[in-house]
Amino acid sequence: MHALVIDDEPQVRGFVSLVLSEDWEVSEAESAERAFEMLGEREWALVVCDVMLGGEDGFSVLRRFREESPSSQVVLITGAGSASGAIDATALGAFDYLLKPFTVDELKALSRTVKERIEAQVSRDNDAEPALAAPAETGLVGRSRSFLEIMKQVGRVAPTDLTVLLAGESGTGKELVARALHQRSRRGGNSFVAVNCGAIPAELIESELFGHVRGSFTGAERDRRGLFEEADKGTIFLDEVTETAPTFQVKLLRVLQEGEMRRVGENRTRKVDVRVIAASNRDVEQDVQSGRFRKDLYYRLNAVKIYLPPLRERREDIIPLAAYFAGRVRLLSPAAAFSPEVIRLLEQYAWPGNIRELENVVVRAAALCQGAIRPEDLPEHIRDYRPPAAEPPPEAAAGAVADETWPSLAEAEGLYVSRVLAHTGGNKQAAARILNIDRKRVDRIVKRHELAARKGGRPPAS
Repeated sequence: MHALVIDDEPQVRGFVSLVLSEDWEVSEAESAERAFEMLGEREWALVVCDVMLGGEDGFSVLRRFREESPSSQVVLITGAGSASGAIDATALGAFDYLLKPFTVDELKALSRTVKERIEAQVSRDNDAEPALAAPAETGLVGRSRSFLEIMKQVGRVAPTDLTVLLAGESGTGKELVARALHQRSRRGGNSFVAVNCGAIPAELIESELFGHVRGSFTGAERDRRGLFEEADKGTIFLDEVTETAPTFQVKLLRVLQEGEMRRVGENRTRKVDVRVIAASNRDVEQDVQSGRFRKDLYYRLNAVKIYLPPLRERREDIIPLAAYFAGRVRLLSPAAAFSPEVIRLLEQYAWPGNIRELENVVVRAAALCQGAIRPEDLPEHIRDYRPPAAEPPPEAAAGAVADETWPSLAEAEGLYVSRVLAHTGGNKQAAARILNIDRKRVDRIVKRHELAARKGGRPPAS
């Protein structure tokens, strides 16, 4: 199988080619234009292309190969990754979006994955897909690897009609992600309707979403379309969907299952073609177990679940976000700069309000400062914030013995997981996110070490 490496830097091009040559017959191109000349020479199973080239960029290469060689697996590589780039790359059909610097092992693992996909793929006609137009700026900003992995997932899901459940704390950007999913879908030219279900009284939410007919209740003086009808052929975003009442959840489930709804006070049903994206800042699985949220509705909404981490778990993105918000204060030209002390304060603060809180702080500081944002321009609670002291290691807490007796790996696993569970108050789903493992694996560890009997995972007494 043939691979094509496209990069205008000879050192990078040679490095990638050398690693791939163990599994592929590799050719090289120094520009997009040269790659276009080579496109018809043979079937290129794998194309590895830098985003930034001298002439046309890597996205032009991706579009051209998708049109003329749709079976080619295209990997874009970049030293300046962005959220929009990650979404666009995967939405346009890239196999992956790889950040520099990458290791030999990462490149080999990617090579194996591509080969396995090609070998397992059933032969089929693969008509060229039209390139999606680049959408408007979404406001999603970040360069951390964890955030860009999420954006790649967003890009892969966007062109589908799958329902998506966005999970994460308040202020983590769930509506921005919902808009990005809409903009990069076939529905992007139609309506996007955002609804905060928690802000609508329970007795009015059915009328708001499904509409009503004249005389159906006091004050209904005329027929009214609901928000589902307003979003027909487009997307509706149901924020805080777990705040809805069980009676409404039954009716929402029918819309998702049958694609039809009934206005309040009306007998006939109406068909609607709407993609639903839902969001919650609560632990939805816990709400299902407690009976606050219907299990069947959860399964219907949870076709794809995307978890947006809090800002304190992606600190690399704090300063790029702050610079973005400062740049939006249009009264300032150029945008306000940040003093080194301000950068330190912003990076160490816990940001309980997440991105929304950061935006409010930076916009206020940029508007009031005189060219550069200094510590005195920040709120007092941020200036005075001190990160909590790191918990001493288990040996120090228990008193290290003179001969430095080390616990076994199994003992260390049980002790570490018990401390994480103590931190989450026994919430296994939250512990699984911190540990970056599956919830079922947490259950197995708890059972293996008998942690359940320790009231929320408190470590055993020494």
